[in-house]
Amino acid sequence: MAEAGYRAYDPLLVEEKWYSFWEAKGFFHADPDSPKPPYCIVIPPPNITGSLHMGHALNNTLQDILIRWRRMQGYNALWMPGTDHAGIATQNVVERQLHQEGLSRQEVGREEFLRRVWQWKEESGGTIIKQLKKLGASCDWVRERFTMDPGLSRAVIEVFVRLFEDGLLYRAERLVNWCPRCETALSDIEVAHEEIDGHLWHVRYPFADEPSKGLVVATTRPETILGDTAVAVHPEDDRYRGLLGRTLLLPVVGRKIPVIADPYVSREFGTGALKVTPGHDPNDFEIGGRHGLPVINAFSSEGKINPAFLVDEKGNQLINQRAARYVARDRYEVRRMIVEDIAQDGLLVKVEPYRHSIGHCYRCKTHIEPYLTPQWFVRVKPLAESAIRAVGEGRVRIVPAQWEKNYFEWMVNIRDWCISRQIWWGHQIPAWYCLGCDKEHIIEGGIGAGFTAEGGAMPGLTERIFIILPEVRPIVRREKPPRCDRCGSEELIQDPDVLDTWFSSALWPFSTLGWPERTKELQVFYPTSVLVTGFDILFFWVARMIMMGLSFVGDVPFREVHIHALVRDAEGQKMSKSRGNIIDPLVMIDRYGADSLRFTLAALAVQGRDIRLAEERIEGYRHFSNKLWNAARFVLLHLSIPHTPTHCSLDHSKLQLADRWILSRLQDVIAEVTEALESYRFNDAASALYQFLWHEYCDWYLEIVKTRLSEEGDQGERATGLYLMHHILEVILRMLHPFMPFITEEIWQRLPHQGESIMVAPWPQPDPSYRTPEVADFQKLMEGVRAVRNLRSEYQIPVSQRLPHIYIEPRTPGGASILEKFEGNFLHLTKASELKVGQEAPPFSATAATPAWVVHVPLKGVLDLEKERERLKREIGKRDRVIDRVNRKLSSEDFLRKAPEEVIAKERAARREALEDKARLQQKLQMVEACLKG
Repeated sequence: MAEAGYRAYDPLLVEEKWYSFWEAKGFFHADPDSPKPPYCIVIPPPNITGSLHMGHALNNTLQDILIRWRRMQGYNALWMPGTDHAGIATQNVVERQLHQEGLSRQEVGREEFLRRVWQWKEESGGTIIKQLKKLGASCDWVRERFTMDPGLSRAVIEVFVRLFEDGLLYRAERLVNWCPRCETALSDIEVAHEEIDGHLWHVRYPFADEPSKGLVVATTRPETILGDTAVAVHPEDDRYRGLLGRTLLLPVVGRKIPVIADPYVSREFGTGALKVTPGHDPNDFEIGGRHGLPVINAFSSEGKINPAFLVDEKGNQLINQRAARYVARDRYEVRRMIVEDIAQDGLLVKVEPYRHSIGHCYRCKTHIEPYLTPQWFVRVKPLAESAIRAVGEGRVRIVPAQWEKNYFEWMVNIRDWCISRQIWWGHQIPAWYCLGCDKEHIIEGGIGAGFTAEGGAMPGLTERIFIILPEVRPIVRREKPPRCDRCGSEELIQDPDVLDTWFSSALWPFSTLGWPERTKELQVFYPTSVLVTGFDILFFWVARMIMMGLSFVGDVPFREVHIHALVRDAEGQKMSKSRGNIIDPLVMIDRYGADSLRFTLAALAVQGRDIRLAEERIEGYRHFSNKLWNAARFVLLHLSIPHTPTHCSLDHSKLQLADRWILSRLQDVIAEVTEALESYRFNDAASALYQFLWHEYCDWYLEIVKTRLSEEGDQGERATGLYLMHHILEVILRMLHPFMPFITEEIWQRLPHQGESIMVAPWPQPDPSYRTPEVADFQKLMEGVRAVRNLRSEYQIPVSQRLPHIYIEPRTPGGASILEKFEGNFLHLTKASELKVGQEAPPFSATAATPAWVVHVPLKGVLDLEKERERLKREIGKRDRVIDRVNRKLSSEDFLRKAPEEVIAKERAARREALEDKARLQQKLQMVEACLKG
């Protein structure tokens, strides 16, 4: 730093250099044969399609802080990295590439499509890993895993087979979230809900025996009328008691459906009568099950109308030419047609605007459809019981503890987990079906399985496609069986579906360590130490990892779970492209450096509170980087002077009070930062370091020690000052390193030091022998100096202008003796010539009080009183104008009627502040005018 001149810190010049150095030295690597105690974190694997966003930046910054801190504490610290294959997201990327070539995945076939996906993964799938390195993530990259690498794939198959053998896996027809564009089931987390402005159509369902009358039903989805099999009312709704058991005619279809009673129905929504569509609504499916209603699947997998709805109440084919027009048309086109037909029949009572939430596919944004289809499910209730006990007994601790309640509520009410997806990229389900003895349950071709709606094969189709009915008997094996063990047929087909991405992710903590083999890594690092993640995947991922770890390894996957909040914009809004409020972490790194971004995120990571992030906050912490850099420049400047000691034998009895104060405070900060990190209070740790470096070490200690650095002064005092400012800076750097790894390494390497790198230097330990009660005395000195500085600012006395006198009245016993000990420091820090203690201050002095003293700064001869009088008058005039403007607004009835309450409150606060300022300025003006007269 000294030889580089004294230029400002430039992150671009050092970050890549030091990251390459750490990697080359192998500092990120954990050795399972090490005698050190293990500490392990498995990274929440980012999608291979992903690019670093601010949520990633927060999550990985917090993990890196923990892993660097524990590494410095002497742990055998393993941060296990890897990526997720991201089934739907990755498949969509490659499908878009094919679309640009005028092809579909069905046309190229499964084998060729998967070859293309693997090719894309090799070429582009590592982008986010490079970005994590840019952030400074100190993962053990030689161990990097991928959810579809051979080892993890073996673990996935092993778990699937064992679950099946234990009776915890089954295939059945159920309602699932379905994307008609991707033609696959989705998990709840893959469904993004969005409020939209829609309509509520009120439709009259005629009575079968009295068609001129009927029951009015309100619906947001008229197209699902085709699948209605009942109308339900609340059993205690007096409006409909006499209608129970009556029969209705389904509009436009003509099918007879009953009026039933069910407690699920809300008497307040719409008319209080609910159309029941078991094939297209999960709640209706439950109602249908309770009442034995038929389930009609009115839609195809593409979201088009299925002719299955053209049946009567007995399941017989209906001849209805008008309704038959709907077949093979898109659901939203049919909505328009049905509304027109209902209106034409005189059954449309009214249409109301209605705002409601609609689920969208998180990838293609298509409206999802509850869809009845055969799927694979895990029977999770037995698995959940042990996972509930693990958290209840404290074997897994969730931080903050408030999330434990949410965990228990979800786990107690857990439903079976749909694990199959109708895509090609992923772990293909290890189940086979026999075309010999099960052929009646297997249909070759069909709507939604690579065939047209009319049943003809798609042009260019390269392979046979089958529809496998729920009645089929699967043969589950770790590898393809040579023949059917029931009939001996060798004509077996593998289930075309793949497993939900969350299935392989649920095995992540142990599959990455080598399970099902009993590897040394698994023995040493499992259970892992902590999982750091967002609350949005507490149930979809964290809970499932706990269930799987207990079931297959016999122990919890991690001892603690730290749940961090979301990163939002400065107004508290979720960041999104549509809002245009995204803050790109990569842009912030290029602009301000990785250290500034990391420290900002840590400083704002208050437990249980979302982060409100603005670029100005990151810029502010860039100033903190500069403060650290400049402090180091000052220290190095003096350490570069010939004959400057870098080590010193400290005699505590000969240390100045400022030395004893800074050493005592250093021990406090070491303990405070360590305890905060142990409790996952990253913001408290960052705040303690920020305050100590800037407001104690730089603002106070370095300012005081400057007076002792002259080569002509006491050489013992000089040596002590030089040693301490170097020693304290070096300890600060070690504590800051987990938060700001690059700048701390750059400075540490330029300081006298021991060891190869700061990242493997020991974490500081507090030394009780340095603690002293005299800290309180120095605190009083600081308060007195701040009081003088505030008076300077208030009266606009330039910092460069020396004050002739400062008068101080002690308010506590011992106050005078403290000043006597600190007089030189006090005068130096306040830039004053003389300190008068216990003497009466002259008239026309500016006054401020601290708990220990009353401080007076005489103004006569210091201020140009004429100029000050004019300045104060101008400032009072500005406040008068503000008061006048606000009064006019607040006296306007039109303003008070139309303005939002927060705007009115803001105006009232502005007036209150202006009135307070004016009173203070008038008081000063009176004193200045009295001084002029005197």
